[in-house]
Amino acid sequence: MSSYSNVENLSPQTIRQVMRELQEMETTPPEGIKVLINESDVTDIQALIDGPAGTPYAVGIFRVKLTLSKDFPQTPPKAYFLTKIFHPNVASNGEICVNTLKKDWKPDLGIKHILLTIKCLLIVPNPESALNEEAGKMLLERYDDYSQRARMMTEIHAQPAKCGVSAASDAKDDDGPSTKKHAGLDKKLQDKKKEKLLKEKKRMLKRL
Repeated sequence: MSSYSNVENLSPQTIRQVMRELQEMETTPPEGIKVLINESDVTDIQALIDGPAGTPYAVGIFRVKLTLSKDFPQTPPKAYFLTKIFHPNVASNGEICVNTLKKDWKPDLGIKHILLTIKCLLIVPNPESALNEEAGKMLLERYDDYSQRARMMTEIHAQPAKCGVSAASDAKDDDGPSTKKHAGLDKKLQDKKKEKLLKEKKRMLKRL
C-alpha cells in the first residue's frame, strides 16, 4: 500500500470537492463513522468505523484508508483496512474488494458513500468475491467457526486504546488520595487480566 500523495495530480476543483465533503462528514458524521482529516494531504483519507451490532465485529473500531488516484473521481479510490480483520472481502494487505469500488463505481458517489459501503460490508460479507478464501469458505460452510475467528481477531486488533479511562475519570471526581490509589491498582489488575486474555487468544488463533 503506497503512502504516495497525489495532491499535485488532482485538479483544484476535485481537491475543493473532497475537502468540502470531508468537512461535512466531520460536522455531521454518519452513524458509526468518524473521518480523520489530513489537511496537508487531501489524498490521505482515513476514518474510524465502529463494528456494527449483531456482527462478529461489534466490539471493535476499525481504521480504514482511501487512496485517491490521479484520475479520481473518474476512477475509484483504493480502500484498505489498516486494522487487521478476518473478513472474506479483505486481503492480507488490508485491500478491500467491493463492487462499488470496481464495476459499480460512478464519479458522483463520493467519500461518504464509500465509507458507508465498507460499513455495510461488515454486516453482509460477500463470499463470492472473496480476497480471503479461507474466510469466504468458513463463512459459507462453518459460520460458527468463522464468527468465532472474526470475533477473536476483532478483540485482539480492533480495540480502542481506552484502558482505564473510567478508572482515571473516577479518580478525578474524588479528591481523596486513597480513591486515586485504588483506581490505579484496579487499572493495573485490569490491564494484566486483559494482557493475559489477549495472549491466550493469540495462542488459539495460531492453532486455528
